[in-house]
Amino acid sequence: MKEIIQMLVDIVNNLHDFIQIFVNHTLNLDLTDKDLHFWVMGIIGIMIFLFVLVVSRILAKMRFGITILSFLYTFTFMVVLVFAIEIQQALTNRGHMEFQDAIIGLLGFIIFFFIFVAISAAFLAGKRLWKQLNKKR
Repeated sequence: MKEIIQMLVDIVNNLHDFIQIFVNHTLNLDLTDKDLHFWVMGIIGIMIFLFVLVVSRILAKMRFGITILSFLYTFTFMVVLVFAIEIQQALTNRGHMEFQDAIIGLLGFIIFFFIFVAISAAFLAGKRLWKQLNKKR
């Protein structure tokens, strides 16, 4: 996992250098590092927001839209959490930083979510059946 993080760090650093050189030298703008962070993160953030907004509107129209949106939000949070824990383990040398630990942690959430879905589906089916039986009386 350390190798993967190092590779990602190298990619981000190279991308940072490329953007800085492109913006400051090619476009002849004299932006500081903070200015670049402002613009680049602002643009990335608004693009992600617009994508999530479109997807959310589509999903909200579906029968289980709110549940799907809740799952996606929680899954995103869980991805950040499991990788933060793995990075923390590497920094503090308490435990072993392994990619597989992060994947297994996310798998645990997904399995528990499907158990929740199964229980919810059984409850809704029982509720529907109860209403049909009461209509016949």
